[in-house]
Amino acid sequence: MTRLLVECTHVFKHPKVNSGIQRVVRNVIKQLPASADGVECMPVVVINRQLYRVLQLAPLDTPFWNSLETFGERLERLAHRFWQWHQRRDALCTSKLARRLLYVSYRLTQFAVLGLPIRLVRRINRRQLLQRCSPLQHHPGDQLVLLDSSWHSDFFAHVEQLKRDGVGMIAVIYDLIPLTHPQFYDTRLIEVFNEWFDWITRTADGYMAISATVRDQVRGELQRRIGAEQTENRWFDYFYLGSELDLHHGAATIEPRLKDLFAASGPVFLMVSTIEPRKNHGYLLDAFERAWAAGSTARLCIAGRIGWKCDALLERIRNHPELNRRLFMFNDLSDTSLEFAYAQASALVFPSFVEGFGLPLVEAMQRGLPAMGSDIAVFREIGGEFMAYFDLLDPQSLADLIETYQRSGQFPAARDVADWRWIGWREASEQLATRSLEHVQQAPRVQARSHAHCP
Repeated sequence: MTRLLVECTHVFKHPKVNSGIQRVVRNVIKQLPASADGVECMPVVVINRQLYRVLQLAPLDTPFWNSLETFGERLERLAHRFWQWHQRRDALCTSKLARRLLYVSYRLTQFAVLGLPIRLVRRINRRQLLQRCSPLQHHPGDQLVLLDSSWHSDFFAHVEQLKRDGVGMIAVIYDLIPLTHPQFYDTRLIEVFNEWFDWITRTADGYMAISATVRDQVRGELQRRIGAEQTENRWFDYFYLGSELDLHHGAATIEPRLKDLFAASGPVFLMVSTIEPRKNHGYLLDAFERAWAAGSTARLCIAGRIGWKCDALLERIRNHPELNRRLFMFNDLSDTSLEFAYAQASALVFPSFVEGFGLPLVEAMQRGLPAMGSDIAVFREIGGEFMAYFDLLDPQSLADLIETYQRSGQFPAARDVADWRWIGWREASEQLATRSLEHVQQAPRVQARSHAHCP
């Protein structure tokens, strides 16, 4: 084995996005060790069918060229979708002639309509690209870790070529929610994610999840798709995410409305997440409305960018009689403002239907902010006895926790959050590297033992 190549293509192309997976990728790359177990580790991107070593993850301060790069990325995504369409149609063709005609029409359309403008934009952008990364030659034995949200990427064919050249492939899995709970997503994302998972099922040698819960789900999904025998040829593990807010700056300005909210007396319960269906904000409002009806003075602060399928929820919030009295919403808080909110709030509330990890939980609890969360397996894994849990089928169970906490002043968890400890992003990055390498190094021995039993 030569090197551990940790892929961050989507964040490299969209470095200003700061939610969920993007936050994880950026922090892991920033804290990636130079080596682990004597193996060199480096961040890489796959762009224009070329492997590059990342020199600078942050964007250059060149608005025009950045816009041109964005335009090029949209063309690349369109070309990738066209390739996926061709793959699906090709699989349906039963005659050799039909497949040949389909291929010729695909190649002509790709060349005339998409290929020429894509090549032109690539040529123009190459000079700026080389200020942020440098071409890298792969070697047999290298291990490519797909850390980023690679279902958005167009490099499937190139990664398959790397595999043929002897490069190993490790897939990082954040969750399987588009497969297990498709009702929370648009049809297009479900299709893209399912096609991507089919691809990594065929292509990956091992899988690193972000929790033991997700690791077990991934193993189960592979068994369902390819059978137990084939699944045994892969390895499965997990690493935990860190807790620092890396874009927090002490000199940065805190959102004035947020400061006013916490300047007033009374408890504030904080919800941090993108506003989208599976985060279950409707349940949160139901629970707080019950608490308010019973006389609670608690305030609810919702912090998170606006996502998808949330028009009805946003209308409910914006027309709520308690808006800017006991109900507050912030859709564009900086890390500095979020750090302030974690420090000032009375508790975090997190009513998600399903999660792969629950990053706001560790961000809050590591700062001493107690958390109330859905009674789901991954929250039990992360929070243990330090969290308070409520029933997703009964908003009153959360209303009761709020009332109990207000009345007694004692957070209703079995153990004090002051005794809770979690890792930082440096440890998270080291876990990803060392655990991946342990499995890769063990794989030849495992294969040797299995072959020894063959007749």
